[in-house]
Amino acid sequence: MNRQLSRQDYPDNEPLYGKFWRQLKHFPSGLAEGAETAPSVSGPAAAAVISAAIGCFTMMVTHHLSDTSKATEKIVWNLGTWIPGSKTDSELWGNIGSYTGKETMLLLGWLISWPILHTLWKNKNIKSRTIFFWMFALLIAATAMCWHPLFFYLPLS
Repeated sequence: MNRQLSRQDYPDNEPLYGKFWRQLKHFPSGLAEGAETAPSVSGPAAAAVISAAIGCFTMMVTHHLSDTSKATEKIVWNLGTWIPGSKTDSELWGNIGSYTGKETMLLLGWLISWPILHTLWKNKNIKSRTIFFWMFALLIAATAMCWHPLFFYLPLS
């Protein structure tokens, strides 16, 4: 028997976790149904995808800047002190170090570029090849910046 349960099948005093679980059980089926109206522009999606790549690129630029100067590394490290484990002497938890500032710059690059790109492109149709090009180019650039032979000034340790 495969019948859909209706609202009348559940008690009014059902606990909150029961309501949440009931909604969660039917989650993927809502995605399969799709939206009532298909999106007419691709700008907001392009803004979301490209801004994530901008965040990755921002993190790698920050990484290179912090490795060229101890003063810059200190500034970057101070940006990330809000992340637990940034500065700690605990042997159990370790010390993440200036990487927390680099993560913060990734977050800032993403969160600042997304609303800007969304505002610029919210009513525009961006070609999928343009979206892919910029996402791919930024991610390849960020990945290449990790490769030591291209950037000889970076320490190996």
